[in-house]
Amino acid sequence: MIILAGILVVTGVIGCFLPILPGPPLGFVGILLLHFSSMGHFTATLLITLGVVVLLVSLLDYLVPILGAKQFGGSKMGVIGCIVGLIAGIFIFPPIGIIVGPFLGAIAGELLNGDDLKKAIKSGFGSFLGYILGTGVKLAVCFVMVYFYVERLV
Repeated sequence: MIILAGILVVTGVIGCFLPILPGPPLGFVGILLLHFSSMGHFTATLLITLGVVVLLVSLLDYLVPILGAKQFGGSKMGVIGCIVGLIAGIFIFPPIGIIVGPFLGAIAGELLNGDDLKKAIKSGFGSFLGYILGTGVKLAVCFVMVYFYVERLV
């Protein structure tokens, strides 16, 4: 069970980059497996806190590119395009589609809204920055779980 927990924690880190793998939830399941093994015991407070953080990070992962597009001057159509691009990117061009999809979707939404190409690209860039920020937050959470895994084994 300890080896499986380690595999899940490492897979969680990899899942931060591959949208087909839910990174933080996999890492959290690894921590739970370690908790129920003979090698690791975590407090209920830590497990609940990690669970809530993983849930929030997983939800925000889909919202941050949209917020990034909005922050960079995206219109409602640009935000809708970002959402459509994100969903399409996940299914049509995995794994790169989760990066390119929101970017292209935001640009398409802005162009459909009648905005010029410069504004559309700015909105698309905002969605890309949002994706990068979301990935960084997921990585931080996963590395915290890697730390707890290693700390329990050493």
